[in-house]
Amino acid sequence: MHVLGNMLYLWVFGNRLEDALGHAKFLIFYLLCGIVAALAQVLLNSNSTLPMVGASGAIAGVMGAYLLKFPSARILTLVFIVVFVTTFEIPAVILLGYWFIIQLFSGLGSIAQTNLSSGGGVAWFAHVGGFLAGMVLVKVMGTRERYYRPRNLYQ
Repeated sequence: MHVLGNMLYLWVFGNRLEDALGHAKFLIFYLLCGIVAALAQVLLNSNSTLPMVGASGAIAGVMGAYLLKFPSARILTLVFIVVFVTTFEIPAVILLGYWFIIQLFSGLGSIAQTNLSSGGGVAWFAHVGGFLAGMVLVKVMGTRERYYRPRNLYQ
């Protein structure tokens, strides 16, 4: 299920960012975010004996870059209220800021766990490191001045 969540985040945030960066630059950006995310996890949680596999750190980088590149974008979000399902448009800065804070505090909380306790195997600091790397890299790499974005998909 976690894989489907990652792919959803990549689809929602990566599509528009790839348009802004271009295909080749987006691939380099994505891979660099993944590398920085893995390094952040290893450096900040070096006592972990759990294997680290996944793309969530790189996807977090895409989300960090999206936050800087499109801060006023509104994200259509499903909201479950008891038995009703509705949608709300939430500003990207609020949605992604909230997501980052959750990752940061979850990572800090995971430091308190000992190697004997079972944590869920989530690489929280990979998420934090990837997010911050994405914010830095999108500024360093720059984006296209003009790019094509279908109007009917995102407003």
